[in-house]
Amino acid sequence: MATAIPGDLIELLNDPAATKVLATVDEDGVPHLAVKQSLYVDVAGRLVYTELLESSRSNRNLVRSIWFGKSVSVIVSGAGGRSFQVKGKPVKTHISGPLFRKHYLEIRSLLGDVDVAAVWIIEPQEVIDGSYAARSAEERAKFPFFDHLDRLVKPAATAA
Repeated sequence: MATAIPGDLIELLNDPAATKVLATVDEDGVPHLAVKQSLYVDVAGRLVYTELLESSRSNRNLVRSIWFGKSVSVIVSGAGGRSFQVKGKPVKTHISGPLFRKHYLEIRSLLGDVDVAAVWIIEPQEVIDGSYAARSAEERAKFPFFDHLDRLVKPAATAA
């Protein structure tokens, strides 16, 4: 089931200074992570990723994921500790056609004489706010007794 991508994550994905990491797994279940700056959200709320190399590990693993219904993950991190994880499933790959051509022309205008192997569409299944504040609040709500001892000790009153 697809999930909506929040506006602050879309903003972060559109930020060229943000770091975007695509995580896939190979046939043995070994994770492969790679920084992939060509990720964005389309008007339908899906992640779109442009792969430049036909034989890259990411591309091979994405093919395996779409064949066998496996998930992939994207981590996006930006300034001020903003961070999100998106878990999703590749649902389509474009190797020709109008969307492919659009990305082909955009990438070549940015990087020069390069190839485009595929344009991947990833349907988001889960979005996790990875910022410290969100993760800390979630942990305190789920595990209220997991406090460190220094948080339980009341500070001594100072003499006036």
